[in-house]
Amino acid sequence: MERFKFNTAEIIKSMTKAHGATTVEHENGLHARPASVFVRTASDFDSEVAVSKLDDEGDADAKSSIAVISLGIEPGDEIKITAEGSDADEAVERLITLVEHDFEAKD
Repeated sequence: MERFKFNTAEIIKSMTKAHGATTVEHENGLHARPASVFVRTASDFDSEVAVSKLDDEGDADAKSSIAVISLGIEPGDEIKITAEGSDADEAVERLITLVEHDFEAKD
């Protein structure tokens, strides 16, 4: 019987979880164009990404415009971004930077 060999580093990397929080300062909150830019950026990652208001229990799929807009995030709201997957750290970092730079995508 052949045994499977796993690279421990690959297994741990594939199960990475990350989270971060920031405040939405954009005059439109997380609606319309800002939501579109946010969703497009989240969709660049393989990880599952979610966003929520910091003081709420519910979250939304950050890769769905309707889900993100349905959160009703307004200017001044604090949000939490969570990700799980191989590129979770990068996803959270890039989305927080995007929000903090008023949804101006940096390529």
